[in-house]
Amino acid sequence: MIKVAVLVSGGGTNLQAIIDAKTKGIINNAEISLVISNKPNAFALERARKAGIEARCITPSEFGTREEFNEALIRTLDEAGIDLVVLAGFLVIIPEKMVEKYRNKIINIHPSLIPSFCGTGYYGLRVHEKALERGVKLTGATVHFVDEGTDSGPIILQKSVMVKDDDTAETLQLRVMEEAEWKILPEAIELIASGRVRIEDGKVKIS
Repeated sequence: MIKVAVLVSGGGTNLQAIIDAKTKGIINNAEISLVISNKPNAFALERARKAGIEARCITPSEFGTREEFNEALIRTLDEAGIDLVVLAGFLVIIPEKMVEKYRNKIINIHPSLIPSFCGTGYYGLRVHEKALERGVKLTGATVHFVDEGTDSGPIILQKSVMVKDDDTAETLQLRVMEEAEWKILPEAIELIASGRVRIEDGKVKIS
C-alpha cells in the first residue's frame, strides 16, 4: 500500500472526495498519510483531522527565503515516506527540485480538458469564466502528472461535462467538481497505487 500526501490551499473539496473514496473502498491500495496546506486557516486541515489524518501547515511566511520553504516542504514529504503527492488546489508553485525528486510521483487535478484553458494564470473560477466566454459546449477535468511546466505533464484521466446555456462560472465550477473532479482524482490515485499506470514516450498508458 502506497502512502499519499494531499497538498491543498483552501476548503479541500477534492481532499474530501479522496477521503470518501477511501472510506467507500474505491481506493484500496493507497493510504492518505498526510495533508499539507500553505494556509493555516484552510478548512482542508480540519477535514484531515476529522478523518484522523495528520495535518500540517507549511507556509512561506514562516521562512526567510522561498528556498527554505521549498526545503521544508520536501523534507516533510521525505520524513513521512510519501510515495505519491496529490495536488488538490495547492496554489503554490512546486519547486523544480521537488519535481525532479518525485518524478512521475506528483499528480494534479485541473478543471478543464487540457490543453484547453490551462497554463499560467488558469486556476479557480477563471478557468470556467474563460470556457463560458469561448462558448464551448463541453468542458471537464483532467488529472495529470506534474512536470516543470504548468499543466503540461502527461495526462492520466479526463472526464467531460456538458456546458448549459444558463451556466455561470460558479454553477459550472460546481458541476465540473461533482461530475468530473471528484470522480477521476480518486480513480487516478487507485490506478497508480495498483501499478496500472506507466509512461511511454511522454504519454500515459493504463493497463
